[in-house]
Amino acid sequence: MSEQILKLGIPAGSLQKATIELFDKAGFHILDSKRSYLPHVNDEQIQLIMLRAQEMSRYVEDGVIDAGITGYDWIMENGSDVVEVCELAYSKATSNPARWVLAVPNESAVRSAADLADGIIATELVNVTMKYFEEKGIAVKVEFSWGATEVKARLVDAIVELTETGTSLKANNLRIMDTLITSTTRLIVNKQAWDDTFKREKVENISILLKAAIEARSKVGLKMNIKRGDLESILKILPAEKSPTVSSLADPDFVAIEVIIDDKIERSLVPALKRAGASGVITYPLNKVIH
Repeated sequence: MSEQILKLGIPAGSLQKATIELFDKAGFHILDSKRSYLPHVNDEQIQLIMLRAQEMSRYVEDGVIDAGITGYDWIMENGSDVVEVCELAYSKATSNPARWVLAVPNESAVRSAADLADGIIATELVNVTMKYFEEKGIAVKVEFSWGATEVKARLVDAIVELTETGTSLKANNLRIMDTLITSTTRLIVNKQAWDDTFKREKVENISILLKAAIEARSKVGLKMNIKRGDLESILKILPAEKSPTVSSLADPDFVAIEVIIDDKIERSLVPALKRAGASGVITYPLNKVIH
């Protein structure tokens, strides 16, 4: 075991599976994640601790752990004084930001936040919700909800609930009136740990690899062979991060091209390249893309 250790918190619960998959793609293979709150990772300089995302920023601020992964929403909810190293664009369902929204039943007469004056709001995000109404000068009672907040929407006046797609709210016949906060996942670090040379470099390395793994999710590699005479026309078709790599082949009449492209254009691009004279076309998934 290394004498220098970074204590890193990863979120248990809804983000757990997506986080472990992301770490795996970044080269950090996590074991025992389903059975232990202290899972093992294939890096002797990292000690992992599973914690709820809701409490992660508090433990990072207090120095119980050096760094952690949590949502921007919970950093704001806890008022945590931490260093935000980077934004990580992933979540439990999509790569879209999550939103905490103010919602009421479809049949409710409420049409704006002002209509909720003296009402009761149920949410898990109590402090952010209180600040939202205070800034609008609207007096409400905000009650903490222990999950399943959609169910309580017809017991109180409104709810503030987390959503990525809005599907669950629609399924429960709820109407979104406003967005209180938009949140993405963040890698955060304790301020004292950030001043430690070893821990700072370790966190920065993790940040680089995680961001590279996220970037690679929407990209594919593309290789092909073409006649030298077709090179100019092929290059006009190809989008590229910077410029394609062009290599000579044993046959002087041909060259090989390699490039990284967005996976969403692959299915239209490959046939176009084939028609333009490309042969031996290969596409392949990527683990990391580092800019």
